[in-house]
Amino acid sequence: MKKVLIALALMVSGQVMLAQKFAYVDTDYILQNIPEFKKAQEELDKTSAAWQKEVEGKYKEIEGLYKAFQAEQVLFTDDMRKNRENEIVEKERLAKEFQKAKFGLEGELFHKRQELIKPIQDKVFAAIKEVAAGSQLDMILDKAGDNATVLFADPKLDKSDLVLRKMGVKKGVE
Repeated sequence: MKKVLIALALMVSGQVMLAQKFAYVDTDYILQNIPEFKKAQEELDKTSAAWQKEVEGKYKEIEGLYKAFQAEQVLFTDDMRKNRENEIVEKERLAKEFQKAKFGLEGELFHKRQELIKPIQDKVFAAIKEVAAGSQLDMILDKAGDNATVLFADPKLDKSDLVLRKMGVKKGVE
């Protein structure tokens, strides 16, 4: 009797799985076919290349100062040597700050990318939701990149609260 119930449960769950509709998209492909995205990406690339050239110029200047210092340091007094070392260290610190300001996690490139790319991505995600609703899909996955990512999921498929209840965890209690 127990085996019959298990088999019946598996058949019912299989039917439920078949009733759900899934699809996938490739957001890389979609974005590469949007002229606005290509234009924004080109602008980001140009800006990034210009800033990178500026960073490299700063480090090249520091390298030149260091080489000159190494060649001339035998002629310096202790005070002159310390002053030149401090000058090189300060220029290196400023170069690192500049690099971080442009390319860091909250740097100008990040903000420029948000400004240019995010509105396009928002349009893509809105279109994905419309496609999901129009095609009565329960879930849309993104196959771009190494891992599939869920872009849209019908909230009725979310079983997180059920898992918490099964574990005896009360929602919202810390």
